[in-house]
Amino acid sequence: MPAALKMPEPELIEHAGLDSAVYIRIYLLGLKIFIPITLLAFGVLVPVNWTGETLDKIADLTFSNVDKLSISNVPPGSPSFVFYQLRRLEVSWFQTVANMRLRHLASESRRPDQLTVLVRNVPPDPDESVNVHVEHFFCVNHPDHYLCHQVVYNANDLAKIVAQRKALQNWLTYYENKYERKPTNRPTTKTGYGGFWGTTVDAIDFYTSKIHDLAEIEAAEREKIMNDPKSIMPAAFVSFKSRWGTAVCAQTQQCHNPTIWLTEWAPEPRDVYWDNLSIPYVELSIRRLLTTIALFFLIFCFMIPIAFVQSLANLEGIQKVLPFLKPLIEMKTVKSVIQGFLPGIALKIFLILLPTLLMTMSQIEGYTSLSYLDRRSAEKYFWFIIVNVFLGSIITGTAFQQLKSFLEQPPTEIPKTVGVSIPMKATFFITYIMVDGWAGIAAEILRLVPLVMFHLKNAFLVKTEQDRQQAMDPGHLDFATTEPRIQFYFLLGLVYAAVTPILLPFIIVFFAFSYVVFRHQVINVYDQKYESGARYWPDVHRRLIICLIISQLLMMGLLSTKKLAKATVLLLPQPILTIWFNRYCAGRFESAFSKFPLQEAMVKDTLEKATEPNLNLKEYLKDAYVHPVFKGKDFDRPRVVDEEESNPLVPTRRTSQATSRYNSEVSTSATNTPNKHNGSPSLM
Repeated sequence: MPAALKMPEPELIEHAGLDSAVYIRIYLLGLKIFIPITLLAFGVLVPVNWTGETLDKIADLTFSNVDKLSISNVPPGSPSFVFYQLRRLEVSWFQTVANMRLRHLASESRRPDQLTVLVRNVPPDPDESVNVHVEHFFCVNHPDHYLCHQVVYNANDLAKIVAQRKALQNWLTYYENKYERKPTNRPTTKTGYGGFWGTTVDAIDFYTSKIHDLAEIEAAEREKIMNDPKSIMPAAFVSFKSRWGTAVCAQTQQCHNPTIWLTEWAPEPRDVYWDNLSIPYVELSIRRLLTTIALFFLIFCFMIPIAFVQSLANLEGIQKVLPFLKPLIEMKTVKSVIQGFLPGIALKIFLILLPTLLMTMSQIEGYTSLSYLDRRSAEKYFWFIIVNVFLGSIITGTAFQQLKSFLEQPPTEIPKTVGVSIPMKATFFITYIMVDGWAGIAAEILRLVPLVMFHLKNAFLVKTEQDRQQAMDPGHLDFATTEPRIQFYFLLGLVYAAVTPILLPFIIVFFAFSYVVFRHQVINVYDQKYESGARYWPDVHRRLIICLIISQLLMMGLLSTKKLAKATVLLLPQPILTIWFNRYCAGRFESAFSKFPLQEAMVKDTLEKATEPNLNLKEYLKDAYVHPVFKGKDFDRPRVVDEEESNPLVPTRRTSQATSRYNSEVSTSATNTPNKHNGSPSLM
């Protein structure tokens, strides 16, 4: 742990990647924001809140000593509210992270994604295949920089067959090892699912036969993919001879029709989500619309379990519904557990399956990189937490706790009761921080769940050394789940800094321990799933701004219930200025996370040519964006444009098509499996 804290940031970036380094900085940002706010709050706001007597004067109101430290205890119209008009501290690291990203791109070693773009929505052509059409288009429009391309195949069915064959091969290896240990006993299995029922047969012969049959199906499916034009999607990975040429292609419009020949920076090979590359581009808008509608209903339907969770904190409600539990509930220890930890634990249980569901929804939307899937899932999870965990807990909790006051008081007094009651949910959020935040960090460093899962897998599922290696996989940083949780704690800190400052130390403890623990984890435990160069930072910044705006609006609403209309008016410019600040940051820095400056690209190209004059980019890029099921297999690759070609002419559509067909026929006649075709193009 001390060594992890002492590691310099440049070494951390080199070891764990820029994504991990910037993720750690989010926790550091939380400390830099909330430590000064906490000092100010405990020096000024807590004494002001404690000296108020508002809660003691309201009949039929349930409150605790913690609530006396909140803004609810300040009398309406009190001049003490001048302290709440102080401008919120906001620290933006946008420029810092943008500069880190540019330095990272300039200094990192060569990667295939630096020289490759993903082209989608390739228009159909009656005379040319997608393969030839892509080649012709880029030879014509990028004659000095185009190097090669790899079309995208719909190999999803083949991938499933390959996965099945690998699983069967794993079983065969297990039984062969078992037979080697005991040659006198031939291993047997049953033909039913999982080997639990069915006819008893020789295990080695059974799996050898099944693998042979599946290999024939795999070969037929592979042949179908390579020969059926419908298996080739209107998309391709196009590689260039220089980063400058790649940047020009990725960051410009390729055609007068803005809906075709759509180019974007290709994700790095390990970041590609191959399943979604087979989705037609025209379906994406419909998929995303339907997913948004489904997310809307999911968020609001989840209000039901949230209301149930909040009802657990109301002992009177539990006693009315389950009167036989009254003797148990009245026990001091049980009462403390129910009011303190049970609601937070129940809410945590309800949220366990949510990240998997949101990731599935993001996959349905059709995004083509794992990093973008994580970013979209994090966005959904953030809004889910805002609406359900935060607003839902406040609204339903207030309604359950003060139901009697709501029903018996005159309508003119309801806003006052709401203004007093909302800050009183701080107790619930404090316990939630302890259950979800503190306990989560302790579980993270102890890694109890992975340890238990490893022993369960090792006892029941591990059959071969390959299985054991998979069971020992440490995993990766779960950005889609952990980042929205960080944003939620930012929101709690910003909202309750001026409402119930006693919550702030719990936030600071969470950020401090999280910084230490996750810095250790990304250095010593986790494997890097992908490297996006911190492209997620604009999303993080935008969500921080949303949290700040929510806190400002809630403060305005709370002050309006305290007979301080003038103070509320003075706060109106705050959300407006915050929105303007966000637009300024987006316009000023956000392009650094989606574009690569041409000047930097040219400098990097020049340095590479000077240091590696004999670099063979053809060999380096030829298999970079091949579908994993074709790795190590002979498959149909388009020709690579020769860098030494002095003739600037490009093949016409007809001659290029004829040449490609000729090369294809030659390779087909030579072997049944498609080969790489390297023939020189026919020129005009």
